[in-house]
Amino acid sequence: MTIIGIVVLFFIASIVILLIASTINHTYKLSREFGIYPPSGVVVEVDSKKLHVYTEGEGEDTLVFMAGHGTNCPTLDFKPLWMRMTDDYRIAVVERSGYGWSDRSNTARDIDTMLEETRKALSLAGNKGPFVLFPHSMSGLEAIYWAQKYPDEIKAVIGLDAATPAAVEKLPDAIGLQLYAMYFIARTGLTRFMPDEDIKKNFPLLKSDDLSREERQKYLALFYRSAFSRDMLNEIKHLHRNAEMVSIGEMPSKTPMYFFISDDQEANFAGWEEDLTSFLSTIEVGRYMKLDTGHYVHYDQAEVIAAEARSFLLKRRKQR
Repeated sequence: MTIIGIVVLFFIASIVILLIASTINHTYKLSREFGIYPPSGVVVEVDSKKLHVYTEGEGEDTLVFMAGHGTNCPTLDFKPLWMRMTDDYRIAVVERSGYGWSDRSNTARDIDTMLEETRKALSLAGNKGPFVLFPHSMSGLEAIYWAQKYPDEIKAVIGLDAATPAAVEKLPDAIGLQLYAMYFIARTGLTRFMPDEDIKKNFPLLKSDDLSREERQKYLALFYRSAFSRDMLNEIKHLHRNAEMVSIGEMPSKTPMYFFISDDQEANFAGWEEDLTSFLSTIEVGRYMKLDTGHYVHYDQAEVIAAEARSFLLKRRKQR
């Protein structure tokens, strides 16, 4: 029993030393990487938090790209799509608390708080509405809520496999223990030991020619910094309540919407497509296109989405 006890204590001590060493290494590299890769846009202060907003291009309309849950670097994540729009539009990517270059916080992640932070960040970064929203996944709720609460600020919504209240109810409840385990792994820097094969599998954007070599390195640095932040965990806690808030609001039927829906999401969550198309049937100008691709539709289908969005927005402009 004494020998077994010694072995167990040695094993525990080794794990503790490994975690301490990994955390120290992670903290040092985070500081170094932040110096090498400073924010590429402007940083504004919203409610005592620094939020990063990236803008590029000029045009009559400003396209606002809104990241789905867990997107570690929204600015680069959306690049394959926004880079194809900057010739005719001004684009803006707002990185919420805990995402990309924005500060992490412990503030509530209810939909009202997130929307007001987005609006303030855009304004402070010099962007004026009305806007065309490009929400991906869970940020579809925020886009719909925005159109409900401030309809004059929204010209149209181009949904990138964007969630609706009914679609959110199809998703399984998050497993708290699993999420906190991932939070612990990320904060102690154990994510830095991920094999190259897993990195390539989990981050298909890194294989895109739309990102330079430096941008790929920057993307990984932002993953190590922002993965499974506390803000992301808090968003999951508020997800179903946020969906309920949107569902009880007045339908934004006057706001033109065009949704791009992935086959992959439907395969994973049966009924996803039906919920999105049913929502669009209540919109006066509601269109959709099904795409044979993964949930991050703005990666592989950027050319298609850019062309369709241009055509849709041009037609709306002529009708105004």
